[in-house]
Amino acid sequence: MIKISKSPWLLHYDGSSCNGCDIEVLACLTPVYDVERFGVVNTGNPKHADIFLITGGINRQNEMVVKQIYSQMPENKVVVAVGICACDGGIFKDCYNILGGVDKVIPVDIYVPGCAARPEAIIDGVVKAIALLDEKRERKQISAAALHKEA
Repeated sequence: MIKISKSPWLLHYDGSSCNGCDIEVLACLTPVYDVERFGVVNTGNPKHADIFLITGGINRQNEMVVKQIYSQMPENKVVVAVGICACDGGIFKDCYNILGGVDKVIPVDIYVPGCAARPEAIIDGVVKAIALLDEKRERKQISAAALHKEA
């Protein structure tokens, strides 16, 4: 079990998936898998989100939406690409309108492959994202303390 300093808020966005991964993400919220036991809170507001969980590939219509959501999130954010389509475009990567995986438009920190990604794998990716988020927060505190010490 990892130590969580604050409860991270998670924003789920469906890029252009077949909804297979979305159903598995929703399964993670049920009492069977219960991702909230790790302190994760699901939110719909990017200004409150710490973890950006994306399913599906990126197409020309949602490219700007994904960039806008990412830019609205506060610093020390983590991006999790869920499913093979979000990782590299999946079976749709050769389609005329698919740009590819999420990393074509924003930086991705954690990849959770699968078609559809299993709830266990998604939860593992979320736990890794929580650990990375805590690490980023700690690095920011250390650098802020160092700047304060110099002044």
